[in-house]
Amino acid sequence: MSRRRLAVTAALVAVVGLFSALLVVPTLFGASQFLFGGSGAGSGDCTDTSSAGVQPAAATEARAIPSTYLDLYKKAGQEYGLPWNLLAGIGKVETDHGQSRSPGVSSGENYAGAGGPMQFLKPTFDEFAVDGNKDGKKDRYDPADAIPTAAKYLKHNGAPTRTRTAVFMYNHSWDYVNLVLSWAKKYANGNYTPIQSDGVDCKDDDLPPEATALVQRILAFALAQRGKRYIFGATGPDAWDCSSLIQAAYRSVGLSIPRTTFEQWPFGVKVKKGEEQPGDLVFFNSGPGTSSNNPGHVGMVLRKGMMVVASCSTCSPNIGVKTYRRPDWVGTTRPLARKDFQQKITQLAAQGG
Repeated sequence: MSRRRLAVTAALVAVVGLFSALLVVPTLFGASQFLFGGSGAGSGDCTDTSSAGVQPAAATEARAIPSTYLDLYKKAGQEYGLPWNLLAGIGKVETDHGQSRSPGVSSGENYAGAGGPMQFLKPTFDEFAVDGNKDGKKDRYDPADAIPTAAKYLKHNGAPTRTRTAVFMYNHSWDYVNLVLSWAKKYANGNYTPIQSDGVDCKDDDLPPEATALVQRILAFALAQRGKRYIFGATGPDAWDCSSLIQAAYRSVGLSIPRTTFEQWPFGVKVKKGEEQPGDLVFFNSGPGTSSNNPGHVGMVLRKGMMVVASCSTCSPNIGVKTYRRPDWVGTTRPLARKDFQQKITQLAAQGG
Protein backbone atom coordinates (compact mmCIF):
# COMPACT_ATOMS: atom_id res chain seq x y z
CA MET A 1 0.00 0.00 0.00
CA SER A 2 1.35 3.44 -0.95
CA ARG A 3 2.10 6.12 1.63
CA ARG A 4 -0.72 8.20 0.21
CA ARG A 5 -3.23 5.37 0.66
CA LEU A 6 -1.98 4.76 4.19
CA ALA A 7 -2.51 8.43 5.07
CA VAL A 8 -6.04 8.42 3.63
CA THR A 9 -6.91 5.20 5.46
CA ALA A 10 -5.55 6.57 8.75
CA ALA A 11 -7.60 9.73 8.32
CA LEU A 12 -10.78 7.73 7.70
CA VAL A 13 -10.15 5.61 10.78
CA ALA A 14 -9.64 8.75 12.87
CA VAL A 15 -12.92 10.27 11.62
CA VAL A 16 -14.84 7.07 12.33
CA GLY A 17 -13.25 6.88 15.78
CA LEU A 18 -14.19 10.47 16.57
CA PHE A 19 -17.77 9.91 15.38
CA SER A 20 -18.05 6.77 17.53
CA ALA A 21 -16.74 8.66 20.54
CA LEU A 22 -19.35 11.37 20.06
CA LEU A 23 -22.05 8.73 20.02
CA VAL A 24 -20.71 7.20 23.23
CA VAL A 25 -20.42 10.44 25.20
CA PRO A 26 -24.17 10.86 25.79
CA THR A 27 -24.35 7.26 26.96
CA LEU A 28 -21.49 7.70 29.42
CA PHE A 29 -22.42 11.09 30.81
CA GLY A 30 -26.17 11.38 30.23
CA ALA A 31 -27.92 12.82 27.18
CA SER A 32 -29.13 15.93 28.98
CA GLN A 33 -25.63 16.73 30.19
CA PHE A 34 -24.15 16.37 26.71
CA LEU A 35 -26.87 18.28 24.88
CA PHE A 36 -27.75 21.02 27.32
CA GLY A 37 -24.59 21.54 29.39
CA GLY A 38 -24.02 20.78 33.07
CA SER A 39 -25.38 17.91 35.01
CA GLY A 40 -28.65 19.56 36.00
CA ALA A 41 -30.77 18.85 39.04
CA GLY A 42 -31.13 15.26 38.02
CA SER A 43 -27.69 14.57 39.47
CA GLY A 44 -28.51 16.24 42.77
CA ASP A 45 -27.22 19.77 42.06
CA CYS A 46 -28.86 22.39 44.25
CA THR A 47 -28.27 25.86 45.66
CA ASP A 48 -28.12 26.59 49.36
CA THR A 49 -30.36 29.64 49.81
CA SER A 50 -30.41 29.61 53.61
CA SER A 51 -28.20 32.70 53.81
CA ALA A 52 -29.90 34.65 51.03
CA GLY A 53 -31.66 37.10 53.35
CA VAL A 54 -28.88 37.55 55.91
CA GLN A 55 -28.23 41.18 56.95
CA PRO A 56 -24.44 41.72 56.93
CA ALA A 57 -22.63 44.15 59.20
CA ALA A 58 -21.92 47.57 57.71
CA ALA A 59 -18.33 48.15 56.55
CA THR A 60 -16.32 51.37 56.73
CA GLU A 61 -17.46 52.12 53.15
CA ALA A 62 -21.03 52.41 54.45
CA ARG A 63 -20.13 55.50 56.49
CA ALA A 64 -20.34 57.51 53.27
CA ILE A 65 -24.06 56.68 53.01
CA PRO A 66 -26.29 59.41 54.50
CA SER A 67 -27.57 58.11 57.83
CA THR A 68 -31.21 58.57 56.82
CA TYR A 69 -30.69 56.40 53.75
CA LEU A 70 -28.68 53.80 55.62
CA ASP A 71 -31.48 53.42 58.17
CA LEU A 72 -34.05 53.10 55.38
CA TYR A 73 -31.98 50.48 53.55
CA LYS A 74 -31.66 48.43 56.73
CA LYS A 75 -35.34 48.79 57.61
CA ALA A 76 -36.51 47.74 54.12
CA GLY A 77 -34.01 44.89 54.08
CA GLN A 78 -35.46 43.49 57.30
CA GLU A 79 -39.07 43.93 56.15
CA TYR A 80 -38.59 42.27 52.76
CA GLY A 81 -35.97 39.70 53.67
CA LEU A 82 -33.29 41.23 51.45
CA PRO A 83 -29.70 42.10 52.36
CA TRP A 84 -29.77 45.86 53.08
CA ASN A 85 -26.50 46.32 51.21
CA LEU A 86 -28.14 45.16 47.97
CA LEU A 87 -30.56 48.09 48.22
CA ALA A 88 -27.65 50.35 49.10
CA GLY A 89 -25.79 49.16 46.00
CA ILE A 90 -28.70 50.18 43.81
CA GLY A 91 -29.07 53.50 45.62
CA LYS A 92 -25.37 54.22 45.10
CA VAL A 93 -25.33 53.42 41.39
CA GLU A 94 -28.62 55.17 40.60
CA THR A 95 -28.24 58.51 42.42
CA ASP A 96 -25.42 58.27 44.99
CA HIS A 97 -28.10 57.81 47.67
CA GLY A 98 -30.08 60.83 46.49
CA GLN A 99 -27.05 63.13 46.52
CA SER A 100 -26.76 63.40 42.73
CA ARG A 101 -27.75 66.74 41.19
CA SER A 102 -28.76 65.13 37.91
CA PRO A 103 -32.24 65.70 36.46
CA GLY A 104 -34.92 63.38 37.84
CA VAL A 105 -33.45 62.79 41.29
CA SER A 106 -35.27 65.26 43.53
CA SER A 107 -37.89 66.24 40.93
CA GLY A 108 -38.78 65.74 37.29
CA GLU A 109 -37.43 62.86 35.22
CA ASN A 110 -34.22 61.96 33.48
CA TYR A 111 -33.87 61.31 29.75
CA ALA A 112 -35.34 57.80 30.20
CA GLY A 113 -38.36 58.97 32.20
CA ALA A 114 -37.06 57.74 35.57
CA GLY A 115 -37.38 59.76 38.76
CA GLY A 116 -36.55 59.71 42.46
CA PRO A 117 -33.56 58.46 44.46
CA MET A 118 -34.13 54.88 43.30
CA GLN A 119 -34.90 55.97 39.71
CA PHE A 120 -38.31 54.48 39.00
CA LEU A 121 -40.33 54.87 35.84
CA LYS A 122 -43.73 56.17 36.93
CA PRO A 123 -45.75 53.11 35.75
CA THR A 124 -43.40 50.76 37.59
CA PHE A 125 -43.48 52.83 40.76
CA ASP A 126 -47.27 53.08 40.64
CA GLU A 127 -47.55 49.31 40.38
CA PHE A 128 -45.24 48.51 43.30
CA ALA A 129 -45.44 51.71 45.36
CA VAL A 130 -45.13 51.44 49.16
CA ASP A 131 -46.16 54.11 51.67
CA GLY A 132 -43.06 53.56 53.75
CA ASN A 133 -43.54 56.39 56.24
CA LYS A 134 -47.31 55.88 56.55
CA ASP A 135 -48.09 59.50 55.66
CA GLY A 136 -50.88 58.54 53.28
CA LYS A 137 -48.80 59.27 50.17
CA LYS A 138 -46.64 57.18 47.86
CA ASP A 139 -43.98 59.49 46.52
CA ARG A 140 -41.18 58.19 44.28
CA TYR A 141 -39.06 61.22 45.23
CA ASP A 142 -39.32 60.43 48.95
CA PRO A 143 -36.66 57.89 49.97
CA ALA A 144 -38.97 56.66 52.75
CA ASP A 145 -41.30 55.40 49.99
CA ALA A 146 -38.84 54.77 47.15
CA ILE A 147 -36.48 52.46 49.06
CA PRO A 148 -39.12 49.98 50.32
CA THR A 149 -40.68 50.13 46.85
CA ALA A 150 -37.32 49.08 45.41
CA ALA A 151 -37.21 46.22 47.93
CA LYS A 152 -40.69 45.12 46.94
CA TYR A 153 -39.78 45.26 43.25
CA LEU A 154 -36.59 43.23 43.76
CA LYS A 155 -38.55 40.68 45.78
CA HIS A 156 -41.12 40.44 42.99
CA ASN A 157 -38.34 39.64 40.52
CA GLY A 158 -36.78 36.86 42.59
CA ALA A 159 -34.45 38.42 45.16
CA PRO A 160 -32.83 37.32 47.39
CA THR A 161 -32.60 33.79 45.94
CA ARG A 162 -32.31 35.01 42.33
CA THR A 163 -30.34 38.17 42.97
CA ARG A 164 -28.63 38.71 39.62
CA THR A 165 -31.93 38.17 37.82
CA ALA A 166 -33.73 40.66 40.07
CA VAL A 167 -31.08 43.37 39.65
CA PHE A 168 -31.06 42.81 35.87
CA MET A 169 -34.81 43.34 35.84
CA TYR A 170 -34.23 46.65 37.65
CA ASN A 171 -31.97 47.84 34.83
CA HIS A 172 -31.42 45.63 31.82
CA SER A 173 -27.63 45.69 31.75
CA TRP A 174 -25.19 43.10 33.07
CA ASP A 175 -22.61 45.86 33.56
CA TYR A 176 -25.17 47.54 35.82
CA VAL A 177 -25.72 44.28 37.71
CA ASN A 178 -21.99 43.83 38.27
CA LEU A 179 -21.56 47.42 39.43
CA VAL A 180 -24.46 47.20 41.89
CA LEU A 181 -23.17 43.94 43.34
CA SER A 182 -19.63 45.31 43.64
CA TRP A 183 -20.95 48.18 45.79
CA ALA A 184 -23.11 45.77 47.78
CA LYS A 185 -20.00 43.76 48.54
CA LYS A 186 -18.01 46.85 49.55
CA TYR A 187 -20.74 47.95 51.94
CA ALA A 188 -20.52 44.53 53.62
CA ASN A 189 -16.71 44.53 53.78
CA GLY A 190 -16.66 41.72 51.25
CA ASN A 191 -18.85 39.48 53.40
CA TYR A 192 -21.59 39.17 50.82
CA THR A 193 -22.14 36.57 48.13
CA PRO A 194 -25.28 37.12 46.02
CA ILE A 195 -27.38 33.98 45.67
CA GLN A 196 -28.49 32.98 42.18
CA SER A 197 -30.58 29.83 42.35
CA ASP A 198 -32.26 28.12 39.41
CA GLY A 199 -35.06 27.17 41.79
CA VAL A 200 -33.51 23.90 42.96
CA ASP A 201 -33.06 24.60 46.67
CA CYS A 202 -30.94 22.32 48.84
CA LYS A 203 -33.45 22.57 51.69
CA ASP A 204 -35.86 20.57 49.54
CA ASP A 205 -33.44 17.65 49.25
CA ASP A 206 -34.53 16.24 52.61
CA LEU A 207 -37.13 13.50 52.31
CA PRO A 208 -40.00 13.58 54.84
CA PRO A 209 -38.94 11.33 57.73
CA GLU A 210 -42.54 10.31 58.45
CA ALA A 211 -42.96 8.80 54.97
CA THR A 212 -42.55 5.08 54.34
CA ALA A 213 -39.48 3.83 52.52
CA LEU A 214 -41.63 3.27 49.41
CA VAL A 215 -42.95 6.83 49.40
CA GLN A 216 -39.46 8.17 49.95
CA ARG A 217 -38.27 6.31 46.86
CA ILE A 218 -41.15 7.75 44.81
CA LEU A 219 -40.35 11.26 46.03
CA ALA A 220 -36.62 10.79 45.49
CA PHE A 221 -37.23 10.04 41.82
CA ALA A 222 -39.43 13.13 41.43
CA LEU A 223 -36.95 15.37 43.25
CA ALA A 224 -34.14 14.16 41.01
CA GLN A 225 -35.98 15.69 38.02
CA ARG A 226 -35.84 19.24 39.42
CA GLY A 227 -34.32 21.77 37.07
CA LYS A 228 -35.16 19.74 33.96
CA ARG A 229 -37.44 21.09 31.25
CA TYR A 230 -41.23 21.03 31.08
CA ILE A 231 -42.50 20.08 27.63
CA PHE A 232 -46.16 19.24 27.16
CA GLY A 233 -46.42 15.59 26.15
CA ALA A 234 -42.82 14.76 27.11
CA THR A 235 -42.21 11.52 28.98
CA GLY A 236 -38.56 11.85 30.04
CA PRO A 237 -35.79 11.42 30.71
CA ASP A 238 -34.70 15.01 29.92
CA ALA A 239 -38.14 16.63 29.99
CA TRP A 240 -41.55 15.91 31.51
CA ASP A 241 -45.02 17.32 31.75
CA CYS A 242 -46.97 17.33 35.02
CA SER A 243 -48.62 13.93 34.70
CA SER A 244 -45.73 12.07 33.05
CA LEU A 245 -43.50 13.06 35.98
CA ILE A 246 -46.02 11.57 38.41
CA GLN A 247 -46.43 8.42 36.35
CA ALA A 248 -42.66 7.90 36.10
CA ALA A 249 -42.13 8.46 39.83
CA TYR A 250 -44.61 5.70 40.68
CA ARG A 251 -43.28 3.48 37.92
CA SER A 252 -39.79 3.77 39.48
CA VAL A 253 -41.03 1.57 42.36
CA GLY A 254 -42.98 -0.85 40.15
CA LEU A 255 -46.44 0.78 40.38
CA SER A 256 -48.43 1.73 37.27
CA ILE A 257 -50.76 4.71 37.21
CA PRO A 258 -52.48 6.32 34.19
CA ARG A 259 -50.60 8.69 31.90
CA THR A 260 -52.72 11.85 31.86
CA THR A 261 -53.98 14.14 34.62
CA PHE A 262 -57.57 13.56 33.53
CA GLU A 263 -57.06 9.81 34.05
CA GLN A 264 -55.07 10.19 37.26
CA TRP A 265 -57.77 12.26 39.01
CA PRO A 266 -60.32 9.40 39.36
CA PHE A 267 -57.60 6.76 39.83
CA GLY A 268 -56.61 7.36 43.45
CA VAL A 269 -58.67 7.36 46.65
CA LYS A 270 -59.94 10.87 47.45
CA VAL A 271 -58.42 12.55 50.53
CA LYS A 272 -59.82 15.56 52.39
CA LYS A 273 -57.85 18.79 52.27
CA GLY A 274 -55.68 19.00 55.35
CA GLU A 275 -55.24 15.22 55.51
CA GLU A 276 -52.82 14.94 52.58
CA GLN A 277 -49.56 13.05 53.11
CA PRO A 278 -46.23 12.80 51.25
CA GLY A 279 -46.72 10.92 47.98
CA ASP A 280 -50.37 11.98 47.58
CA LEU A 281 -51.41 13.73 44.38
CA VAL A 282 -52.78 17.29 44.41
CA PHE A 283 -54.92 18.46 41.50
CA PHE A 284 -55.69 21.90 40.11
CA ASN A 285 -58.36 23.47 37.94
CA SER A 286 -55.71 24.73 35.56
CA GLY A 287 -55.27 24.43 31.81
CA PRO A 288 -57.55 24.07 28.77
CA GLY A 289 -60.70 22.00 29.16
CA THR A 290 -60.45 21.68 32.92
CA SER A 291 -62.96 22.22 35.70
CA SER A 292 -63.34 21.55 39.41
CA ASN A 293 -64.54 18.04 38.53
CA ASN A 294 -62.03 17.53 35.75
CA PRO A 295 -58.71 19.06 36.86
CA GLY A 296 -55.94 19.38 34.29
CA HIS A 297 -52.84 19.91 36.41
CA VAL A 298 -51.20 17.69 39.03
CA GLY A 299 -48.34 17.67 41.53
CA MET A 300 -47.10 15.35 44.27
CA VAL A 301 -47.10 16.24 47.98
CA LEU A 302 -43.57 16.47 49.40
CA ARG A 303 -44.52 17.86 52.80
CA LYS A 304 -47.35 19.97 54.21
CA GLY A 305 -47.99 22.85 51.86
CA MET A 306 -45.32 21.90 49.32
CA MET A 307 -45.30 19.67 46.24
CA VAL A 308 -42.91 18.45 43.57
CA VAL A 309 -44.38 19.56 40.26
CA ALA A 310 -43.63 20.02 36.57
CA SER A 311 -45.22 23.45 36.25
CA CYS A 312 -44.77 24.98 32.80
CA SER A 313 -42.17 25.79 30.15
CA THR A 314 -41.90 29.44 31.24
CA CYS A 315 -41.85 28.78 35.00
CA SER A 316 -38.65 29.05 37.02
CA PRO A 317 -37.79 26.32 37.53
CA ASN A 318 -39.85 24.32 35.02
CA ILE A 319 -39.79 21.42 37.48
CA GLY A 320 -39.29 22.08 41.18
CA VAL A 321 -40.77 22.32 44.66
CA LYS A 322 -43.64 24.79 45.02
CA THR A 323 -46.70 25.43 47.14
CA TYR A 324 -49.90 23.55 46.42
CA ARG A 325 -52.01 25.86 48.56
CA ARG A 326 -53.35 27.78 45.58
CA PRO A 327 -56.85 29.09 44.81
CA ASP A 328 -57.22 26.53 41.99
CA TRP A 329 -56.41 23.49 44.18
CA VAL A 330 -59.48 21.31 43.80
CA GLY A 331 -58.58 18.08 45.57
CA THR A 332 -56.18 15.35 46.63
CA THR A 333 -55.95 11.62 45.95
CA ARG A 334 -53.93 8.76 47.39
CA PRO A 335 -53.10 6.10 44.77
CA LEU A 336 -51.35 3.97 47.42
CA ALA A 337 -54.68 3.50 49.23
CA ARG A 338 -56.13 1.49 46.32
CA LYS A 339 -56.69 -2.17 47.21
CA ASP A 340 -54.85 -3.43 44.14
CA PHE A 341 -51.89 -1.22 45.03
CA GLN A 342 -51.90 -2.50 48.59
CA GLN A 343 -51.67 -6.04 47.23
CA LYS A 344 -48.95 -5.04 44.75
CA ILE A 345 -46.95 -3.35 47.51
CA THR A 346 -47.14 -6.50 49.61
CA GLN A 347 -45.87 -8.53 46.64
CA LEU A 348 -43.04 -6.09 45.98
CA ALA A 349 -42.03 -6.20 49.63
CA ALA A 350 -41.97 -10.00 49.55
CA GLN A 351 -39.74 -9.85 46.48
CA GLY A 352 -37.45 -7.36 48.21
CA GLY A 353 -38.57 -4.50 45.95
